[in-house]
Amino acid sequence: MPFFFFPAIVLLFLLHAAFGEYKRYSWNGPVQETPKPNEAGLTDQTSCGCCLMQEHMQTMEWFFNITHEDMNKELMKAKMALNNMRASRSAFSVALNSDSTMKCDVPFTNKNIVYKHVFLNLGGGYDVQTGIFTVPRSGVYGLAVTLHGNAVFLGGRLSTCANLQVNTQVVATLLEQNSLDLEDSATVFVAVKLKAGDQVAVNLLKGCFICGDNNHYNTFTGFLLYSTD
Repeated sequence: MPFFFFPAIVLLFLLHAAFGEYKRYSWNGPVQETPKPNEAGLTDQTSCGCCLMQEHMQTMEWFFNITHEDMNKELMKAKMALNNMRASRSAFSVALNSDSTMKCDVPFTNKNIVYKHVFLNLGGGYDVQTGIFTVPRSGVYGLAVTLHGNAVFLGGRLSTCANLQVNTQVVATLLEQNSLDLEDSATVFVAVKLKAGDQVAVNLLKGCFICGDNNHYNTFTGFLLYSTD
């Protein structure tokens, strides 16, 4: 064999040994081989990555479900609180009448004053036919009454007097004894604890009088301060 074949054989051997190594080298060091796929067509690294991604997705799904559930609970609480607030709104304010001319009432027996002019009846607790306010919800209420009488229209001196009553029980009395002047007025304001279904009214007493026109001298007002349900 000629001598010049030996260098060629050595070179081929070295090339085969270099390309036969598992690790290949570049100018920056060893080059990682691409992992071989498994039976499912995925490499080990790809399979681990998919598992990790699936775990993250399951965690995010769990967190989303918990968060969604908590948000629904808070939404229900807010709706209930709003409904309670709406149900708690109870207020009324009424006046004797809206006539342009002064009219007076002097009863021969005690009777409830029926206020015909309605400024406000939030919750519908006041009955314009009977003059009675029916308490819609248990709680502490503020109640105010103002009476006015004008003896000029009656030709004599009379007293302006009435009782603020709850279920026919007297809570407060309004009394203005007519003396030197011919006009009288009286006002009372109380805060009372009432139960749902209680009936509140202003009872005009026998021999007393009230007079009113569209100036609304006679008023009856009530409102819920806070609920005790």
